[in-house]
Amino acid sequence: MGAKESATVEKCPAKPITIIVPFAAGGSMDMIARSLEKSAVKHLGRTLIVVNMPGGSGTIGMNELAGSKHDGYTIGVISTGLILQPLYGQIRYHYPTALAPLVKVADTPMMVATLADKPWRNLSELVSYAKEHPGEIKFGHSGLGSTEHIVGETFAQKTGIDIKQVPFKGGSESLAALLGEHVQLIFVASPTVLKEHVKNGTIKVLGVAEEKRLTIPGFENVSTFKEQGIDLTFSFWNGIAAPKDMPAVEKARLIAGLREMVNDPDFKKNMEELGMTVQYLGPEEFSERWIEDNAKLTKIVKETGIAELIASQKK
Repeated sequence: MGAKESATVEKCPAKPITIIVPFAAGGSMDMIARSLEKSAVKHLGRTLIVVNMPGGSGTIGMNELAGSKHDGYTIGVISTGLILQPLYGQIRYHYPTALAPLVKVADTPMMVATLADKPWRNLSELVSYAKEHPGEIKFGHSGLGSTEHIVGETFAQKTGIDIKQVPFKGGSESLAALLGEHVQLIFVASPTVLKEHVKNGTIKVLGVAEEKRLTIPGFENVSTFKEQGIDLTFSFWNGIAAPKDMPAVEKARLIAGLREMVNDPDFKKNMEELGMTVQYLGPEEFSERWIEDNAKLTKIVKETGIAELIASQKK
């Protein structure tokens, strides 16, 4: 076998890589996997097979990922939920230590929105109203203990207002509740969910929990929480992880290929169309982000009473 043939065999082994998505098809995590799938052969030298494993708020898929062989042939799309799940009770694996971060892919901005005909034009006016009408405002979010729930409770805590949380099964359900006036606010981590409603003037976004204003078309003029005097920043992130302790050679190969895939112009364009901003981090920097967010979220879910609320629900 010549050197050229040998290199080809090494670059394109027969066995494909499975990428587990711990939620149903059609969501943001699924879209990340399917966008990566398009350039896998080009940058990774192997095909990707997307496997959706929904259920258990993501724990079914993450358990499968954490318990799979450490051979480099199984990876998974993960999110901030990887840190949150262990904070809410006993699970099969402690994901932050059972999984190895490979690359952070993207950040999704956290926003607060209301119906356009509501009298609040900004967060200051909303807070003033809430203080004059304690307990009257209800906010919707995508589920108990979700990042949207956390940001909503943190917002209430930092501003000293009494607003009531209402959980739903995802951002689309909470949006429907807002449109039906069952809640007065929603905290949401997907600009695409709001895009058409903002465009046609039925919904207005009061603030975004980012360090800087968004560059996403239609949302460029939304003020940050910080600009409005509220010290609150929070981004929902997605990345790729694998079972811990895989061979160093396989890990390095995966990281090198994923770096090219995430930074591919077509992939970036796909993510932007989904309302996500590609924010690549390598394994070391991504690991640091896990550690920082773990400390931050552990403190928040305790102080806001979310951990206690979820524990009481499980009894």
